[in-house]
Amino acid sequence: MGWNGERRRYVVTFFRVLLVLLAVVQTTAFQGVKLKKKEHRNAYATMMYMGTPRDYEFYVATRVLIRSLVKLQVDADLIVIASLDVPLRWVRALEEEDGAKVVRVENLNNPYKGQENFDKRFKLTMNKLYAWSLVDYGRVVMLDADNLFLQKTDELFQCGQFCAVFINPCIFHTGLFVLQPSREVFKDMVHQLKTGKENPDGADQGFIGAYFPDLLDQPMFHPPLNGSNLDGQYRLPLGYQMDASYYYLRLRWRVPCGPNSVITFPGALWLKPWYWWSWPVLPLGIQWHENRRQTLGYAAEMPVIIVQSIIFLGILAMTHLARPSISKLCYRSSDKTTSLIQTGLKFMAIWSILAAYIVPFAIIPRTIHPLVGWTLYFLGSTALSSIAINSFLLPAIQVFVPLAGIFGSLLVMAYPWYPNGVVRALAVFGYAFCYAPIAWGSVGKVMARLQVSLEREQFLPKLAESSPTSGFNKLY
Repeated sequence: MGWNGERRRYVVTFFRVLLVLLAVVQTTAFQGVKLKKKEHRNAYATMMYMGTPRDYEFYVATRVLIRSLVKLQVDADLIVIASLDVPLRWVRALEEEDGAKVVRVENLNNPYKGQENFDKRFKLTMNKLYAWSLVDYGRVVMLDADNLFLQKTDELFQCGQFCAVFINPCIFHTGLFVLQPSREVFKDMVHQLKTGKENPDGADQGFIGAYFPDLLDQPMFHPPLNGSNLDGQYRLPLGYQMDASYYYLRLRWRVPCGPNSVITFPGALWLKPWYWWSWPVLPLGIQWHENRRQTLGYAAEMPVIIVQSIIFLGILAMTHLARPSISKLCYRSSDKTTSLIQTGLKFMAIWSILAAYIVPFAIIPRTIHPLVGWTLYFLGSTALSSIAINSFLLPAIQVFVPLAGIFGSLLVMAYPWYPNGVVRALAVFGYAFCYAPIAWGSVGKVMARLQVSLEREQFLPKLAESSPTSGFNKLY
């Protein structure tokens, strides 16, 4: 009995020692992870939030931005300030696949959402203020997802407490700015946000601009050669936020202010560079997609692209093989066509042609490479147009004239040797002016052919009814 009690005591002691060792190992590992999380003194940061129809597009843009910074081997941590409703699978992808550190935050209430000039898509942009709460870092470069980096910009970490670029003569742009994190500044900003500080546009641009109203009078930033950090506020050279619209005027960069480091796309939302239709409408769109191809790739969209390609090819094959059957659906000899039915068939034919040009544009994944996107668009439009052609016996050449016109306009816009953007715009205008009569003529021919087809159908029942009688009289 004594031996059993002693053995039991040894076993208990062994397990206690084992638990202590496990606790030490876990504590050491935890400390190692904590130390690993803080690898750099400075950080590049961007933000993500949900609640817009374009959440996925901005998620892709954020990943491309992070990966482009990794490719440039920046000497800084990469932070994504993500609202709590960002899907966990997106968070894991950013952390495990892209190497970012995701900071989950609650959405800051925007008190300006009731303003008359308020744009709803900026409702949650006040989350950008969380950049001042990243007090583990000496300097943070806050970025919008639509920035395209041409080279490393780590010298920005030498700037002062707040630095930004004036792409407008009087208003600095909050698509990229440098800040020194501070709990006091963050608390004061949140307080002024709650008290309704004057904000001309109701977004982060207006609020931060009002918070630093004297930046225009500050000196230009020039990084010290000894690598030291500056104090105070500075204006950043325009080369750190080169508005894409400057490029479209001359079709080349001529920005003498500072290194030409970062391109920004502050224009129309539907012409952001990650959309496949952005190129060749906007020449810089292909540069963004080339950056994505070299970093993130397009594996996420390819299954959808393959399925859609198979469907469009299947439609082409079926309409070719089933043409006689489809035609009979439109020319049945058992029903007499009234004027109302004729009008309805005209509308069906017109809308089927329009749908052939609109539906592919709507269903193709928006963030695919432009070359793939336009190829799939022409394939889809051809397939769906073939349904209208075979159903209503329309002339194929005239139906495809608009598609050929779109293809020609893309070639005109993609021509790479224009001397400047004005000549390019005039070339596009000239092409449209010459093409318009051709397009209008094709519409007229399609409508005329459709009318003839409908009149044929009106007489087919009468011919069908009289044929047996005529044949019977001939026999007897």
